[in-house]
Amino acid sequence: MALDPSTILILTTALAAAAALYLAVEWNSVREKSLLFWSAGFAVITVGCVLALLRTNGFLLIGIWFANGLLIVAHGLFLAGVARFTRTRLSRAWYLIAVIWLAMLLAPNESWPWWSRLMLCIQSLLIAGITLRASFLLRPHGVSLSVGAVQLRYVLLAHGLFYVAKAGSVVALNAFVDLAAFRGGVIQVSLVEGAMAIMLIALSMTGTERHRREERIEQLAARDPLTALFNRRALDMRAPALLNRASPANPGALLLIDIDNFKQVNDLHGHSAGDKLLVALSEMIRDALPHGSLAARLGGDEFVILLCEASGDSVVALGDGLREVFGQTARETFPTPDAVTLSVGATLFDRPPAGLAALLELGDTALYESKRGGRDRVRVTPAA
Repeated sequence: MALDPSTILILTTALAAAAALYLAVEWNSVREKSLLFWSAGFAVITVGCVLALLRTNGFLLIGIWFANGLLIVAHGLFLAGVARFTRTRLSRAWYLIAVIWLAMLLAPNESWPWWSRLMLCIQSLLIAGITLRASFLLRPHGVSLSVGAVQLRYVLLAHGLFYVAKAGSVVALNAFVDLAAFRGGVIQVSLVEGAMAIMLIALSMTGTERHRREERIEQLAARDPLTALFNRRALDMRAPALLNRASPANPGALLLIDIDNFKQVNDLHGHSAGDKLLVALSEMIRDALPHGSLAARLGGDEFVILLCEASGDSVVALGDGLREVFGQTARETFPTPDAVTLSVGATLFDRPPAGLAALLELGDTALYESKRGGRDRVRVTPAA
């Protein structure tokens, strides 16, 4: 089967339809709006290709420039999907592209022999601008990108530059263009590039979103589902890097936090009240946490904080601040016969400890002393 323009259009239609369907299925499972935009873009390309095929076979349902104008709509949807993926707000100036295109469609054209060349040039520049903008949004911005995102960025870049070259060749080389019959060197090359671009863009979009999904799954696995703080597994993985930085010039500290009389909240106000109090404490910890530190929920009503560049005074100040805010919240929200407060056991270390488990044991000893001393207090002990 020869790769004539009609055959390439049929292949392009099949590729675009398959990409639209696959991305729609992916969207249905993860509900990520970028996938919906991208799927809609490929669906629009599918419609445009079908209209173009009908025209080449004598079914003049609609003007050729409408069918080709759908390419601009499709690339606009690709840009919207990339903006959604990168959480970028697009300027309203981009909507001017639609106004420009509609104005061109309303102008007389068939009687002007140079009109096809001009329309193809402007259309190519509009698509190039949209595509290059989408590629620009996928810059790293100081964050490591996934392989799929990097691939999508460069595929869009190459696709946009191709359309710049396409516009230039039509004007500078006075290239022959018969878009209605799909004849002319520029059109032939454009059809082949379009089929390849659809395949590469679809693969890149799929890989990009799959990596985002895997990142989310990994983040969920590392977080406590109630408080969104790190869980014990995540703490075990991240703590060594912080502990190994400890030195006499850069001491660290571990704070073990336990809620006093927490059972009374559950017994008197219900477990949902206890959950709300745990969430409130986690938010207090998050707000008070110094930069570069770690906080986690070990389980139940027990929390841990790992600090770098700590001192006895800063640890006491942090513990007392949490105690005061939490105690006031508990009294006002869920009153109990015995005060619901915080006991804090802290241990300082000026060299890398044997491990997190050993440090937790020291913190647990300090916490026991805090509770034995009357609760609602901070007990700080140096590491052995």
